[in-house]
Amino acid sequence: MLDLFAGTGAIGIEALSRGAAHVTAVESQAESLKLLRHNVAECGMNTLVTVQARTVKQFLTRPELWTGPYDIVFADPPYDLAYKLEDIFQTVHATLTPPDAWLVVEHASKSTLPDRLGLATFRKHYQYGDTALSIYSFPAEATV
Repeated sequence: MLDLFAGTGAIGIEALSRGAAHVTAVESQAESLKLLRHNVAECGMNTLVTVQARTVKQFLTRPELWTGPYDIVFADPPYDLAYKLEDIFQTVHATLTPPDAWLVVEHASKSTLPDRLGLATFRKHYQYGDTALSIYSFPAEATV
């Protein structure tokens, strides 16, 4: 699993507790990184989590940093940055995910995301009060 804008690592830790084999957590904010590393250690998951201390865009443009391909990509950007996701995902190479992988984006329910984020195509939208999840799938046969 790839956890973009990982914050404190709660989503990645939960994924591991439910059977994920490994999580790559990408976070650039110093305070969040401190909490992320603390939480991973506190849960005894240091060997199961790779922390990338950089921006999401930096990570996605450097395939040599990837430990994927990633079946699930979860992105929880600061709500005021959700509009930048289209630009960020334009640079993603098809080798980031295997065929039929999923991209889940958490965002403000007032925000509307585009039908495509790079190679990923919108599939479903869920709303929970002020929060929404938009689900995307990557094509079975992607071309770049």
